[in-house]
Amino acid sequence: MEEKQVLVGWSRRDVSTDQPVGIRGQFYLRLSEKVKDPVMVTALTLDNGEDAAIFLSIDGVGIQADIVRRIREAVRQKDSGLPSEKIIFNVTHAHTGGDLYTAPDDFPCELPRMSGADYQVFFVEQSALAIVESWQTRQPGQLAWGFGYATTGCSRRVVYFDDTSQRPDAAQKPGLMVNGHAVMYGNTNDTQFSHFEAGADPYVHLLYTFTPAGKLTGAVVNVPCPSQCSMHEWNLTADFWHEVRQNIREQYGEEVFILPQCAAAGDLETINLHCKAALKRRLELKGSTQRQEIAERICAAFSEVLTWAGKDRRDKVVLGHRVRTVQLSRQRISQEVYEQECANLARLQEQEFVLEGGTARERLITNSRLSAQRNRCRRVIERYKSQDAEPKLPMELHVLRVGDIAFASNRFELYMDFMHRIQARSPALQTFIIQLAGSEVGSGGGSYLATRRGVAGKGYSATQYCNLVSPEGGQELVEETLADLHALWG
Repeated sequence: MEEKQVLVGWSRRDVSTDQPVGIRGQFYLRLSEKVKDPVMVTALTLDNGEDAAIFLSIDGVGIQADIVRRIREAVRQKDSGLPSEKIIFNVTHAHTGGDLYTAPDDFPCELPRMSGADYQVFFVEQSALAIVESWQTRQPGQLAWGFGYATTGCSRRVVYFDDTSQRPDAAQKPGLMVNGHAVMYGNTNDTQFSHFEAGADPYVHLLYTFTPAGKLTGAVVNVPCPSQCSMHEWNLTADFWHEVRQNIREQYGEEVFILPQCAAAGDLETINLHCKAALKRRLELKGSTQRQEIAERICAAFSEVLTWAGKDRRDKVVLGHRVRTVQLSRQRISQEVYEQECANLARLQEQEFVLEGGTARERLITNSRLSAQRNRCRRVIERYKSQDAEPKLPMELHVLRVGDIAFASNRFELYMDFMHRIQARSPALQTFIIQLAGSEVGSGGGSYLATRRGVAGKGYSATQYCNLVSPEGGQELVEETLADLHALWG
């Protein structure tokens, strides 16, 4: 591969709707009551004539294989010359985006609702338009890269000295979670509290784009944190990425594009679990919000890194983009777990949907949660029946070299340790990990990929309901990614 002139193209589309579209991300369905701020898709094309990559970042919770296929097909219809296989999709994991779930719902909904199918027609079209526009408007430009520091996410898995499932007050939550020594969002004010399972990752990885004259046009901003400060709201919102965009545009101009990426953060979150009162006081006295605070930290890193990384702008770069399907070992379901889930499903099937009492919203919450519990049990049962015939999960893997840096995708809510294993052994100067990336192969969308210590501790994100791939499969992902990285630097 040779260093060649880089072409850069940007585009964005507002994919908000004022209709009451479904909002996913909790065990129950919410319906949008308003647009708090725009939810966006942002596209960036990088092309040097030898190879290309097109990023599409989505303010949303996840993207399923069917949506990936539909967007690529729409792109091919609009521009057959665009290499649609080189599109890298990612979501910010905001729990406040429009409904991209393709499976039909089986629970009653009495409230007015824009169907997911109708929203997806709109979403696919706008995404395809953004991608094609970024490709067709690409022009000679410059790139610069670097990293800075900002606390964005904290560990959200609390570990106890004892097995919490053995406590007298322990309650079973079939279809939702199975707790053990670890509990997602567990209470830290507990005599048996031991530690947080993970640490935190303080890095912000940045790739800036410029005109040939050196004017800033945009940046990829990669942080290990899902955008979930507003995750329980019944509104469409991009969460803290909205404030990031606002702050950057106020400082550098309205025309500057921001393409957000969530790095590995399966065990990380915006919630600070062990000093809640101090954080509440801090925000009250500052007259601020957690969204604003996180955005301010990201923007401070953005500006600090730009001061020195901007001194090393490149108009010619090596560009190599490998795309292939990798096969990862599935998390096996034991006979004991299978039998337990059959019993759980039978009990859940005996419960009936609530058709009266309470408000329509309360009934929607109750009924959609019951449906989710049943479906999660069903999927475990189905996996048990197919696991011998299908021991591997296929995944679309993108590994990209841009000059001295690299990008590597995965379809999971990936535990942080896997990211560090890749970055520590990567030949790249910096390696941007992109979690919850779209995969056209393999059914559904993202799922958690937990480490061995996570699976041993149990808790939400590390049980049969959450893990399609085993910790061994996670290490296979590490090795497959590193093989492609070394090939690009070979």
